Amino acid sequence: MLVFARVSATAALLPGFGSQMIPARIKLGVGLSFAAIVAPLVDVGTLPRDLASLATAIGIEIVAGLVLGLSIRLLVMALQFAGAIAAQATSIAQIMGPGAMPDPLPALGALLTLAGITLALTLGLHLRAAEAMVLSYDLIPPGRLPAAADVATWGTARVAETFALGLTLAAPFVLAALAYNIALGAINRAMPQLMVAFVGAPAITGGALLLLLVGGPLIITTWADAMAQLLADPLAIRP
Repeated sequence: MLVFARVSATAALLPGFGSQMIPARIKLGVGLSFAAIVAPLVDVGTLPRDLASLATAIGIEIVAGLVLGLSIRLLVMALQFAGAIAAQATSIAQIMGPGAMPDPLPALGALLTLAGITLALTLGLHLRAAEAMVLSYDLIPPGRLPAAADVATWGTARVAETFALGLTLAAPFVLAALAYNIALGAINRAMPQLMVAFVGAPAITGGALLLLLVGGPLIITTWADAMAQLLADPLAIRP
């Protein structure tokens, strides 16, 4: 029960397994499956002997699982953030409206997120997640709440890392949008009578799609490498 409390909280935030589109019964089965894998590999220590102590221990394990799951979920948010930035910078957020995802994202963000999660699952996310769950018992021992100061420091660093990664992944689209706007302004100054908006809109849309075709695989690969590093040491604070 104690192992299930931790791993089910982590599984609820895992990419793919914790999606809102997954039925609750499937999520319960995923949590039980991870618990069956992790339980023989860890030692939860002395079991509580009364109901109050058991409830407290379960609450502590849920918090530990949420901390681990949140570290992984933030990496998915980095990919969503990158897609939103890219769509807004290239002015295709309105042309290509929200995609078929639970989160309100432009189609470009939904495409990158779906591609990243698919690649992560293909590369064995379930195996790496199980290893991270086992490792979490060394990082956060059973029955011990992590110190609030440590969680605050870790959370601040992880959020900063999320935004930095998202902006890095979207950098090609931002630079392309900057060059486009500078060129559009120069053309407008040279020929004020030309309707530059009608000329430039197809150009930026086509350029964004071409940039996605060329840079999309590199973006997803970079994100997958960051996911692998995170699962190898889920609570590390990276510079």
